Amino acid sequence: MLTRADPIPRPVVPTDTRPHAVVIGAGLGGLASAMRLGAKGYRVTVLDRLDRPGGRGSSITQNGHRFDLGPTIVTVPQVFRELWAACGRDFDQDVDLRALDPFYEIRWPDGSTFTARQDTDAMRAEVARLSPQDLRGYDQFLKDSERRYWFGFENLGRRPMNELWELIKVLPTFAWLRADRSVYAHAASRVKDERLRMALSFHPLFIGGDPFHVTSMYILVSHLEKEFGVHYAMGGVQAIADAMVRVVKGQGGQVLQGAEADEILIGKGRATGVRMTGGTTIPADITVSNADAGHTYDRLLRNHGKRHWTSPRLKRTRWSMGLFVWYFGTKGTAKMWPDAGHHTILNGPRYKGLVRDIFLRGHLADDMSLYVHRPSVTDSSAAPDGGDTFYALSPVPHLGFDDPVDWQKEAEPYRQKVQKILEDQLLPGLGGHLSASLVFTPNDFRDRYLSPYGAGFSIEPRILQSAWFRPHNVSEELPGLYLTGAGTHPGAGLPGVVSSAEVLAKLVPDAEYVPVTAKMAAE
Repeated sequence: MLTRADPIPRPVVPTDTRPHAVVIGAGLGGLASAMRLGAKGYRVTVLDRLDRPGGRGSSITQNGHRFDLGPTIVTVPQVFRELWAACGRDFDQDVDLRALDPFYEIRWPDGSTFTARQDTDAMRAEVARLSPQDLRGYDQFLKDSERRYWFGFENLGRRPMNELWELIKVLPTFAWLRADRSVYAHAASRVKDERLRMALSFHPLFIGGDPFHVTSMYILVSHLEKEFGVHYAMGGVQAIADAMVRVVKGQGGQVLQGAEADEILIGKGRATGVRMTGGTTIPADITVSNADAGHTYDRLLRNHGKRHWTSPRLKRTRWSMGLFVWYFGTKGTAKMWPDAGHHTILNGPRYKGLVRDIFLRGHLADDMSLYVHRPSVTDSSAAPDGGDTFYALSPVPHLGFDDPVDWQKEAEPYRQKVQKILEDQLLPGLGGHLSASLVFTPNDFRDRYLSPYGAGFSIEPRILQSAWFRPHNVSEELPGLYLTGAGTHPGAGLPGVVSSAEVLAKLVPDAEYVPVTAKMAAE
């Protein structure tokens, strides 16, 4: 991240007079939007406050260990391939995507395990090993998941939902698919074994949702995994972000790092560009915010009266959980811990009670469940020779509760608890091999990503905070302003934020239909 002594990047004076689009934030949603806008004929400038692109999908390197800070997997590779194709490019020429098998292993305190794979027979064998009587229910769950995929992802998730009529039209389908039922409740209606109920219902946590309250539409993730597999990009998600920047620049656009937007400019009742923290103004015909929707409306539009996304409404919004992430490197461990694969999920003794503590009570519990990422077993570039790179992620409360967790005090004791669990259950002797260590708490998500309350995934995807109920891709507050990324439709996760750019492209007029302002032409 830039320090005060660093120069503020300035946009290059353009030599063409195409309509200008400014994108705030170089996360995956912002970069995908910049690519879509470039393909539509816009001259695009992307502003980002960090020192490298990717947003929550960026990386930090410490002592030779590359830490992927956020997302670790690609579940719907075709959304990237279609994005690249829209720009006249070949995704697979730019990014080396590797299919993972297995996807992940789930472990419970009683010693039982569940290994997730793409092959249906292998998955049915896992179900039969844990609970043979649940095989029929599992088969039905997969059919349920596929129905919701076609409706929830391919239909709702890839088209605009900013008009109320779009919601009214789909209400009968919502009712038929029991969208009012939670993900966990739907899993529980199909299988009886509590371990399988967890294995089939935990996926909303990947996008910041409480499985006991998020709509059952999100069981579609099980179909995504089975149909398209789970993939890893060599070089991490950072490699995808870097490739996106190359496409944007190839279209004649700019991506400015260390350039923080301070306010969205307004003129004649519409968005007219951005003022940066250093005072530089960048006029634009189209303004797109990939910043969190809460930050966009509460901070970037602080001097503009709002009818819908007012500060009181944002405070009443349910936000996703926070994240505690310990990034660590080890030396001399390349042949150690053979049972620790690319992804491992270590369950604590509680499921429902722990989720309630995190989402409803705001209580930092002593027990925890961990998502452990070990990319170095797939990608040797993630760690020095003979070493490994990891992160261990624990869902925790966000900072918006009445008595928020004091992470200045709790971060190191909590990290020590994480280390003990890892040493006891997955990585014995870990402490003697550590070579790098970095901790992110909700405080870091608040300060680094400007995420309200340090939420890990923006607004929680409950049924009344999804589709039309979510902040719209075309702002209802200000003409000329558009939103993309996790806080808008369709939601968080790599497929969601990349699809938000697809939705955006359906709402923004082609550049040829946008008159270039005299001010822009004179830049």
